[in-house]
Amino acid sequence: MVEQQLNNALEEQLASVFGYREFRQGQRQVMLASLQNQDSLVLMPTGGGKSMCYQLPALIREGLTVVVSPLVSLMQDQVAALKTMGVAAEFLNSTMTPEQTQEVYRQLNQQQLRLLYVSPERLLQPAMLERLHGLTLAAFAIDEAHCISQWGHDFRPEYGQLGVIRQQFPQVPIMALTATADASTQTDIVQRLQLHQPLIHRSSFDRPNIRYVVEEKYKPIKQLVDYVVRQRGVSGIIYCGSRRKTEDLAERLQLKGVRAAPYHAGLEHELRASTLSRFVRDDLDVVVATVAFGMGINKPNIRYVAHFDIPRSIEAYYQETGRAGRDGLPAEAVLFYDPKDAQWVRRMIEDQPNEARRNVEKHKFVAMQAMAESQTCRRLVLLNYFNEYRSEDCGNCDICLNPPQRYDGTTDAQMALSCVYRVNQQFGLHHVVDVLRGSKSQRVIELGHDKLSTFGIGKAESHEYWLAVIRQLIHRGLLIQDIRRYSALQLTEEARPVLRGEVALALAKPRLTALTSAGKVTDRGDYNRVLFRRLRVLRKDLADSEQVPPFVVFSDATLVEMCTEFPTNQREMLAISGVGEKKFERYGKAFLREIVAFLDHSSDKSLLQ
Repeated sequence: MVEQQLNNALEEQLASVFGYREFRQGQRQVMLASLQNQDSLVLMPTGGGKSMCYQLPALIREGLTVVVSPLVSLMQDQVAALKTMGVAAEFLNSTMTPEQTQEVYRQLNQQQLRLLYVSPERLLQPAMLERLHGLTLAAFAIDEAHCISQWGHDFRPEYGQLGVIRQQFPQVPIMALTATADASTQTDIVQRLQLHQPLIHRSSFDRPNIRYVVEEKYKPIKQLVDYVVRQRGVSGIIYCGSRRKTEDLAERLQLKGVRAAPYHAGLEHELRASTLSRFVRDDLDVVVATVAFGMGINKPNIRYVAHFDIPRSIEAYYQETGRAGRDGLPAEAVLFYDPKDAQWVRRMIEDQPNEARRNVEKHKFVAMQAMAESQTCRRLVLLNYFNEYRSEDCGNCDICLNPPQRYDGTTDAQMALSCVYRVNQQFGLHHVVDVLRGSKSQRVIELGHDKLSTFGIGKAESHEYWLAVIRQLIHRGLLIQDIRRYSALQLTEEARPVLRGEVALALAKPRLTALTSAGKVTDRGDYNRVLFRRLRVLRKDLADSEQVPPFVVFSDATLVEMCTEFPTNQREMLAISGVGEKKFERYGKAFLREIVAFLDHSSDKSLLQ
């Protein structure tokens, strides 16, 4: 009975406050666990609805939900969005005046707030912890929780200290949330936060609306500029490996009439803040950035993310590309790749003074480089890396749209898998290839691996050939690389039927020459674009008048639905996803007037389709 009451309360708030009629995958389960004081680890893709998992429960239970967030801009955007829906939320950060800080403290003391956003550094201050002890706490939510783990791609020491929450507040449930965490990172998060019998929810990492494309660099600057010019008028991010490149590319784009600006840690704080604000408010179309343009950018209508240089890990790539299409509309992720770029990244990794961290980064970059050079469906590579094993190609990446030549790779797979088994699943990719090809290297002989039955059985093919085959086996989930054991190859259950000859395995014929360019911009969907442009102008005017980002008013996905359904009264408008009661009161009537005026000027509604 209690669970049914909680369910009803969640559904009511979901519709009235957030304007949605259905939960996304896993949200309800996570919310119910939190409301029943259970710890949880929540893995959801960017745009998958992580924030809702702690925001909605905060509205129906007594006490304050404290949200730990790494970025000032993310806190500000989320609080602004919550306030437009009538939610009592605030943040504490270094940009606030003493008077603003005291006002938040006053609201805390009078128990007027439902959600408080803080940085890990602020939370760990003794004075802040002491203040929280005097309040009724409902829950802690740790966003970007992969920063806690030494195995994560973005480890931050201050995040690593958040285990103090459990020591200081042992009865308050903790929800850790991230979009990027492999198995080792997940285990580390649970241990470091001292989560007690947590619910571990893993949503699919798949973002089917994103098309993944790798283009070989041949005239890289021209390729990039031409690509961005084709996307004129929509929001995009370009990631570069150096500060100089961001400024150079931004200038070249500006000369082509693109509203672009650079963003990197070497720029003045005020300039970075202005660039971010202009981008979020749709006054700027393109940001050319280093990774300093960090996690959690709260802008749902980014239509493409381009990498001018290869990222250092699949986690970083996934997180950065995940900033595209958070509204669920079609988006694109383009990686411009040259194998020479990998040499530069490896040199940077070698400069890492901490040996353990250096080994982690090497392991992760090897996987990223393999993905860039893969002849397997890009989405399969990403999903299998995060232990979400699939075998069906996605149909929405450059490999699927321009497929390589296939062959019956069953025998090659059996040879490679058998060799991994014969070396006791204790060695990495290059050593296995050496054994396969019959290498007489000192290490192979010292280990006695020249006596194995698999020694030399693949000598007819080159080292690069076998690297390509084994990488495909990794991408297809037949092998994993254990980061905790120096990237040793290990068999998965999926390898057994292949080894036994029970199933055939089609592989891509290894391409031992340069990659070919591929990829076109996706179609933006079937809706009335004239009305969409008018609604965007209205949204921008309303947002500017309230000094909030346009998506805080309504998302692009909500506007697209309006331009498909053409609501003309309150009932029809409230049926649009993303239009809750508070937002209808605040903005809905203006949008209804615009839609009705548009329809009145159209003699035949069928012409609107």
